[in-house]
Amino acid sequence: MRIAVVHRDRCHPIKCGTECILYCPRVRTGDETVVIGEDQKAVISEELCVGCGICVKKCPFEALDIVNLPEELDQPTHRYGQNGFVLYGLPIPVEGKVTGILGPNGIGKSTAVKILSGMLVPNLGMTDAPVSWKDVLDLFQGTELFDYIQLLSQKNVKVAVKPQYIDQIPKVFSGSVRDLLATTDERGRLDYYVDRLSLRPILDRTIVNLSGGELQRVAIAACLARDADFYFLDEITPYLDVYQRMAAANLIRELAQERPVVIVEHDLAILDMLADTVHIAYGEPAVFGVITYPKGVRVGINQYLEGFLPEENVRFRDFSVAFETRAHTTEVNREELFVFPSMTKRFEQFSLVVDGGEIRSGEVLGVVGANGIGKSTFAKLLAGVLEPDTGSMDTRVRISYKPQYLKGDTEATVEEILRQTTTKFDTSFYQHEILEPLSLTQVLQAPINTLSGGELQRVAIAICLSRDADLYILDEPSAHLDVEQRVKISRLIRRHAEGRDASTLVIDHDIYVIDMISDRILVFEGEPGISGKATGPFDMAPGMNRFLAALGITFRRDKTGRPRINKPGSFLDREQMAAGEYYYAEISKS
Repeated sequence: MRIAVVHRDRCHPIKCGTECILYCPRVRTGDETVVIGEDQKAVISEELCVGCGICVKKCPFEALDIVNLPEELDQPTHRYGQNGFVLYGLPIPVEGKVTGILGPNGIGKSTAVKILSGMLVPNLGMTDAPVSWKDVLDLFQGTELFDYIQLLSQKNVKVAVKPQYIDQIPKVFSGSVRDLLATTDERGRLDYYVDRLSLRPILDRTIVNLSGGELQRVAIAACLARDADFYFLDEITPYLDVYQRMAAANLIRELAQERPVVIVEHDLAILDMLADTVHIAYGEPAVFGVITYPKGVRVGINQYLEGFLPEENVRFRDFSVAFETRAHTTEVNREELFVFPSMTKRFEQFSLVVDGGEIRSGEVLGVVGANGIGKSTFAKLLAGVLEPDTGSMDTRVRISYKPQYLKGDTEATVEEILRQTTTKFDTSFYQHEILEPLSLTQVLQAPINTLSGGELQRVAIAICLSRDADLYILDEPSAHLDVEQRVKISRLIRRHAEGRDASTLVIDHDIYVIDMISDRILVFEGEPGISGKATGPFDMAPGMNRFLAALGITFRRDKTGRPRINKPGSFLDREQMAAGEYYYAEISKS
């Protein structure tokens, strides 16, 4: 089966001169294989298309995709109109369990949730005629999903959803945290969630004045407090530190004992600890997506990292994700690039103390610590956004800074912004080293204010790395990125640091990212929201031991080298704590 997809936001026939039509062999023979539709966008006939791919290569805006699908994908679950995205399969909510969905952005996870929540009636790929619930029930007859789909058709399913992009919440609600949460307390559990998620100090603050981490915890509490038949949480970890991630994961596990929960999560350490089963979502983003049958969470995650699904006999990625031990076992002699001084900064309710330290040429320095402990303040001090009360930075050091919270409030296109940032935009080096790894070619003509959170994040990373600087500072570059994108940006940042002999400072809460990217780490300690102190830099093992010991969390590696959180109170957890090895004891066989 062949599908043709036209990305309507990228299709600009007036600008390109309709090269898809001019070069199509079937059009030249007189067939109307490619035409311009009423909305002035290209329309491709899948029946007439021979799959030569010439139009795909000729389109200057990468607006076309023609894909030959595996033969077994004979029945779509849903399609978004002619030449639109196609979804195959659905995840299966299971009573008493947390079901995970693991896959890249744009692969159909949100579409699956809309179907499971009753917001969208699946059209079974038939875009030219209405589809009834009877047709859908006939398709799922005899499957594990039949009973659930039947309840959906009868409108007997109530769903609670935690959205992916929490920054949209202040745009639709402007009251206090207390007012927002009061509308969600349907099970009498709100006070419990408020305390477990440490929300009581901010109950009287307005939603618009919350940080990303605070807003994320409010959104989680609001979802869990509702009385629903099915709970869906889309990315619980952005802007949360490891401790907060663990707290949220434990609350979700508690809820799953009573109600089915489905979660999309790109922090593999948290997903591994949280989920009972996992569905792999693969395909081609914005073209088609396939959701597999459920797998054991450890097996599923390892297969996803490998890029090969043995049961389906499908290789969906041409490389596997490997976790190296270089940062923990090898020493690299690097020259000192510059020294950041001892500094202090005091606010009305918070104070930060920074011990001086050195940053080396060509290294990536990871920064770890709880939320509200001064990491972003430290980055702003280095970048010159804030002035320290004592101490001062060397103003001769050129710094490029990507902040934690991004603003996409301009109508300028991605290409226009990047051309304003660098004179190297048209070079092959820039295309291969910045645009391709960050998958930005497809969105170059898109206005900044139309980008999704993940796209905006990748553009911000590109802007930061495009500048000529001695020190690059990236605050939470993994937020809203999927697993594959996190791997790509980790490799990109490492290559960038080593290639330019510049220093890079990365603040992040994803242990996988810190593990892949860092040569050394800077540890922030103290009391969140009151006082913080920057110590280090340390080599990876002693630094992570120091950080995790304060949180009371232990990590191990399995036989693939993948970091895994030990379940609190488990034998391995107690054994590593007793030995003082919070970060990677000997490799486990589990």
